[in-house]
Amino acid sequence: MKKTSRVNQFLLYLVIGTGAFAIAFPIYWMFALATHSTPDIFSYPPPLTFGDQGVRNFTVLFNAISYARHMWNSVFVAAANVILILIFCSMGGYAFAMYSFPGKRWMFALCLSTLMIPWIANIIPWFIVIREIGWVDNHLALIVPGAANAFGIFWMRQYISSSVHPQLLDQARVDGCHEWLIFFRVVAPTLTPAFSALGIFSFVTSWNNFIVPLIVLRSDRLLTLPLSLVQLTGDPRRGTDVAVLMMAASLAILPIVIAFLISSRKFIAGMMAGAIKG
Repeated sequence: MKKTSRVNQFLLYLVIGTGAFAIAFPIYWMFALATHSTPDIFSYPPPLTFGDQGVRNFTVLFNAISYARHMWNSVFVAAANVILILIFCSMGGYAFAMYSFPGKRWMFALCLSTLMIPWIANIIPWFIVIREIGWVDNHLALIVPGAANAFGIFWMRQYISSSVHPQLLDQARVDGCHEWLIFFRVVAPTLTPAFSALGIFSFVTSWNNFIVPLIVLRSDRLLTLPLSLVQLTGDPRRGTDVAVLMMAASLAILPIVIAFLISSRKFIAGMMAGAIKG
């Protein structure tokens, strides 16, 4: 039995290690290729280690396009999106979890039903609304419409209903605490794992958003990183400098990696809580 247990443990670690390598190696290889020249990248065998062309690729990248401005645009849009989503979705989830009001179940069912509609199916009426309110070529079109989304409300509602006891709110009311203070001072501090998980999801979604900025944004100074990367492809005179493109892609994923490393423990805790309690 003990020998069988060790074999099973070895096989488990082997499967997990193989999966981790399959996920991590392409990312490592992208960073490595960002330090080589384009001819070296297409040579055989391709390079697997870091080269000495990183400074050159970095310089060409920032001289070719307004990469720093585009990165700042992505940081601003993603950060604003995350902040609004955490505020409004937590409020909506708190209301559905802790309050009783007429039509509550129907409203929550209607909210969840929007998850069954592919967002791309609403892109035309969405754009008409954005155009009518004057948000074309404006970052507000990337930030405000998704501030209270159905998934975020559902996520926070499930977490709050299973982790916040109603008696805690009753005690706060007896002490004379206002409803707004109850939420921000009593409930919100207990939602850190849920905030971390939803924040990472929202940040990655906003950071990688391509279709919406492509439709809405017009000015080069407002472009986000996904559109910035497109500017590096298909040059009719020089073609695509793959080495510079690898450098741009490597820099583009750094904020995502840093954000995950900072909140990884709370993110995993939120995911596990959602898996167990949701």
